[in-house]
Amino acid sequence: MKFSGKNVLITGSSRGIGAQIAKTLAGYGLKVWINYRSSAKEADEVKEQIEKNGGQAAVIGFDVTDEKAFAQAIATVVECDGELSYLVNNAGITRDKLAIRMSLEDFEDIIRANLSSAFIGCKEALKVMSKKRFGSVVNVSSIVAESGNAGQVNYSASKGGMISMTKSFALEGAARGVRFNAVTPGFIATDMTDSLKDQIKEAYIAKIPLKRFGSTQEVAEAVAFLLSDGAGYITGETLKVNGGMYM
Repeated sequence: MKFSGKNVLITGSSRGIGAQIAKTLAGYGLKVWINYRSSAKEADEVKEQIEKNGGQAAVIGFDVTDEKAFAQAIATVVECDGELSYLVNNAGITRDKLAIRMSLEDFEDIIRANLSSAFIGCKEALKVMSKKRFGSVVNVSSIVAESGNAGQVNYSASKGGMISMTKSFALEGAARGVRFNAVTPGFIATDMTDSLKDQIKEAYIAKIPLKRFGSTQEVAEAVAFLLSDGAGYITGETLKVNGGMYM
C-alpha cells in the first residue's frame, strides 16, 4: 500500500487491536506514535518490537478524554515531525450490564471514553491536517454499532455515534482534503476471546458465515487500506470486518 503521509497517531495502541495496527502501519513505512493511558510498559514493548523490525515508533502517554492533553499530544507530534498525516481513534472501554441495571454514570462514562474522545481526536486532527490540505482519519467502531447487543446499550450507543460522527466529519473535511472513515470489527481473536470456554466460542462461530474469529491483523489491514492512497476517493464510509456476521 502507498502512503503520501509520513506518520500516524494511534490511540489505545499499547495492546490488542491497537498494537497490531501500530505494527502493521510501521511495516508500511509510517512513523507510528503509540498512545497509552496506563500501560507504559506494554507501549514500550510495542515500540521495541517495531524498531526491532526496522520501523520507526514513539510512545506518547495521555488520556484521550482530556481535550487539552489530546490537543497537546497532536501539537507534540507536529512539533517533532512537522505534520500529522494520519490518525486512528482506537481507544475504548466497555462496562457491560443490562440496561435496567445500568446507571446514567455507566452510560455517560462509556460515551465519554469512546465517542467524546474520538470527537476530540477528529476535531484536533482536522485543524492540523487542514493546513496541509491532506490527511486521513479512521475511527474504530464495532459490529454492535450496527447490530446492537444486549447488555451493551452504552457501548453500542458510543460506537453507533462514532459512525454518524464519521460521516459528518467527512463532509466537513472533504473541502480541506481530509478523509474520515470507520471500521466495524466483529469477533476478533484477542486475549479476551482466548479466555472464553470452547462451548461459548463454538456458539459465536456458528453465527459467523466464515466460521472463525477474525484476526487483529485483518482489522489492521482494513485500517491501513482506508488510510492509504488506495482509498483516496473513499470518505464517510464504514468498512465491516466481521466475517459476514452482519451485512
